[in-house]
Amino acid sequence: MDTMDTGKTMIWSDRWRLGALSKGELMNNGFASVIIGFRFVLFHLFGNTVENVNTNSAFRWMIARWGDKQSFGADYSHGYLIPFVSLFVVWSKRDEIMAAPKKVCQWGLFIIITALAAHWLGAKMQQTRISLMSLILLIWGIPLYFFGWKVAKLLIFPCAYLIFCVPLNFLDALSGPLQRIATTMAHSMLGGMGIECERVGTQLLSPFFQLNVEAPCSGLRSLLAMTALTAVYAYFTQKGIVKKWLLFLFSIPIAVAGNIGRIISIALVSITAGQQFGTGLHHDWSGYVLFTVAISLMVGFGKLLTINYRELFTSWKKAYLSHS
Repeated sequence: MDTMDTGKTMIWSDRWRLGALSKGELMNNGFASVIIGFRFVLFHLFGNTVENVNTNSAFRWMIARWGDKQSFGADYSHGYLIPFVSLFVVWSKRDEIMAAPKKVCQWGLFIIITALAAHWLGAKMQQTRISLMSLILLIWGIPLYFFGWKVAKLLIFPCAYLIFCVPLNFLDALSGPLQRIATTMAHSMLGGMGIECERVGTQLLSPFFQLNVEAPCSGLRSLLAMTALTAVYAYFTQKGIVKKWLLFLFSIPIAVAGNIGRIISIALVSITAGQQFGTGLHHDWSGYVLFTVAISLMVGFGKLLTINYRELFTSWKKAYLSHS
């Protein structure tokens, strides 16, 4: 890289000029650009075939679902952040990606064909979610074909993380069970605290407050957000695939516990400050309570997974024997 007389390193280098590339490199870059452009056109112009939807773009359909207030699609409002997180993960691994040995992998071509077939199937079935899943597979399959398994292995997580962008409507069925679990656990904990309370379905009734855990308060939104947050936290903080998966799966009870804490906080505030304040202003801002509890549990469990229990037990054993 060129340097100035002052000894400071210059950002620009003649080595990166377009004219410094060989003919083969120019052809490869051009071919890759055509493929990326074709992929965008394919999913933007022919990505959505759902009737009564005013767009053919799978991207526009997905973004519309992120902000859909008429259904549980609003639970995917975190979808705007997911691509940026994936890009950040790729950027953090850029040195490993550049250093990885590269060679063409024929299996990548099979993955690309499979992804395109899945997109065609999703379009025929009017299931845009299948098309979006195929897009994620295609995003991973292209570098697998061009650069091989060593590079593709490093891209598995950032590509798979894009799944959190896709609104999965079948998860809406979890709303009812989550309502019942949160209500039952909150009722038991309030009873353990000595607070008179009766549970009727998803309602908590007391002389001091009346709470109804409705579908939007089921904890589904926090569950989706916490699984996305815990996935990237586990990826960066845990060593070994088993610990990563343990922490990720633990995000489910973490989110449920956070929602239970939120419900209990609303009950306690309603008792101390009145029903109107508890179910009004505090209810609207109680999401901070939920995520404070959930993130604290996530970090705490993550710390427990990073402890070397064998060394800890050995040190305890030595300390015990030295005092005996």
